[in-house]
Amino acid sequence: MIERHQTIGSFRTFFSAGETSSYPQLIEINAICRTLDKNHLTEQGKGSISVAYGNRILINGKDIRLSTIGQDDLVEIIDYDPIKNTVFAIGKKNPHEETPVHWIVQRARHDIHAVVLLSNQTLAESLQGSLPLTEKETPPGTLDQAKEILKSLRNGKTIVIRNQGVFFTGFNLKEIEESIEKIRREG
Repeated sequence: MIERHQTIGSFRTFFSAGETSSYPQLIEINAICRTLDKNHLTEQGKGSISVAYGNRILINGKDIRLSTIGQDDLVEIIDYDPIKNTVFAIGKKNPHEETPVHWIVQRARHDIHAVVLLSNQTLAESLQGSLPLTEKETPPGTLDQAKEILKSLRNGKTIVIRNQGVFFTGFNLKEIEESIEKIRREG
């Protein structure tokens, strides 16, 4: 039974329950977020993180700093309909504006079950030339952005989103953490 709904950014969210997700790997999410914060890779904690959870994804809520993420800050996405631009969710927070992009990327690529987007323009600019770059600048969280990202992901699992940030993908969070460490060492 649907308890409430809200329009967030460009998509509409229906909440089936206002409870906290019971995702068991919260420790992994917290660990990678602490690594990002410790290495100053986020600008004011801005960004998004998601992990596949069966046929669902878990993503941080809107306006949640990655450095302070807790279990109540995560939203379980049950489904996303790109035609109606509608998200079905479980959680206490509104989903991050990048939810549609995370969902589409994880559904389109069977080798991607985790995504971290760092909204860090300085980092993105420093990595241009060494990582694949999206061709066009697109509005965040849109189908157009998801298409641009998927095109660039053909050339690598970590890409720069033009004028927005760095998009890390992996089979799991461990693979993303290894990519972040590699960039940190080389940068």
